[in-house]
Amino acid sequence: MTLVAGVDTSTQACKVVVRDAATGQLVRAGRASHPAGTSVAPHAWADAFTAAAAAAGGLDDVAALSVGGQQHGMVCLDEDGAVVRDALLWNDVRSAGAAADLIRELGDGNEAAGRQAWADAVGVVPVASFTATKVRWLADAEPANADRTAAVCLPHDWLTWQLSADRSLSALVTDRGDASGTAYWSARTGEYRLDLLELAMRGRRPAVPRVAGPAEAIGSMRGGSAVLGPGTGDNAAAALGLAARPGDVIVSIGTSGVVSAISTMAVSDPTGTVAGFADATGNYLPLIATLNAARVLDAAAAILGVDHHRLSDLALSAPSGAGGLVLVPYLEGERTPNLPRATGSVHGLTLRTSTPAYLARAAIEGLLCGLADGIEAVVAQGVTVDRVLLIGGAARSPAVQQLAPGIFGRPVLVPPPGEYVADGAARQAAWVLSGAGSPPDWDQPGLETFESPPATSVRERYAEVRGRTDGQ
Repeated sequence: MTLVAGVDTSTQACKVVVRDAATGQLVRAGRASHPAGTSVAPHAWADAFTAAAAAAGGLDDVAALSVGGQQHGMVCLDEDGAVVRDALLWNDVRSAGAAADLIRELGDGNEAAGRQAWADAVGVVPVASFTATKVRWLADAEPANADRTAAVCLPHDWLTWQLSADRSLSALVTDRGDASGTAYWSARTGEYRLDLLELAMRGRRPAVPRVAGPAEAIGSMRGGSAVLGPGTGDNAAAALGLAARPGDVIVSIGTSGVVSAISTMAVSDPTGTVAGFADATGNYLPLIATLNAARVLDAAAAILGVDHHRLSDLALSAPSGAGGLVLVPYLEGERTPNLPRATGSVHGLTLRTSTPAYLARAAIEGLLCGLADGIEAVVAQGVTVDRVLLIGGAARSPAVQQLAPGIFGRPVLVPPPGEYVADGAARQAAWVLSGAGSPPDWDQPGLETFESPPATSVRERYAEVRGRTDGQ
């Protein structure tokens, strides 16, 4: 049996899976936590990898390894390869002002023109999570550290480099999936826009990782013979782990909501609603993110004083549309649509709808309608969506599973819980090892399919109420 390893160096933890390269069968796995915070010393990721690999029984018998990881962060290295400062993670919002500045600057002071210019150049419009905004923050807030920065890379790039036998700065490698989240690499052209990096760094131009091909062997592991794959960002790795194909959209309902579609065409949305990312296979991964997802269900359960199982039962006992009761779930503001100061709201409350069942139904329908808006935003960019793969903690709710197909207007497939990012990295490692033209075909047991007629009236009622809320 030939073994491969996949690594997920995520925000919260490092997960390592070891799988059979031919079948994808899980052989063993390990996990180790990362420190909390939005600014982290990268060496903590290396320590967590060592611990997770040991918990997985070691990697001496592994023939290939790839790393998937949190997107967008900023890791700065000096000319000797030392880390200049703690890495800023994707969820560090201190660069929000820098994002607004970069948009205006590329538009010669005009925000609308700037959004269009960024979308045309790299397929995304800067927000605080993207690397370009973080290096602008560095240039303004810590110019001495910006001067010391000889190279900028991403979290997965850095960990792959740490594992590599070649530790020169010229050996830094990334992939198109993760590079597309920097805002200075274009998924459409497949090239860096180093002029935009220079704009962000106020005239400085540090080195950036080489962008490897999807199944390219980029070297070997330090102290062993295992082949290293290029790795990728977490969303692209999850799509690879799920064997998503063109026409699929992945809806992840975790702390945040993510809608990402596999497409054969690049996307360029000047509103910034849809990010024009690349995937890990040579296709594209247009993506939207919402702030409000599984915690909407947490809030509803807390209000009603029930657990999640009871919340699901209550929701399924109420009629479709909850008698006109609508919950707009902007409990933490919202990113899509961009309403950072919005709050959640309940509309249509009457004596008849003032029951736990109706409120539970409205909460789940509101959550799903917000994600359905994300699917339609992707469709509006010309992307074909035939079916939905539903993952994340809230995907285990029976009410979510049963209501989603009608609200999304498409069949919904729910895979069993798993480490999809690490699995995608392992599948990439097997692909690199095989030298084949496409990733290996691994079985996906336990995939459940849910279907129901379109809940058109639910979507229409939600859109009516949301239209009032969007003016907040």
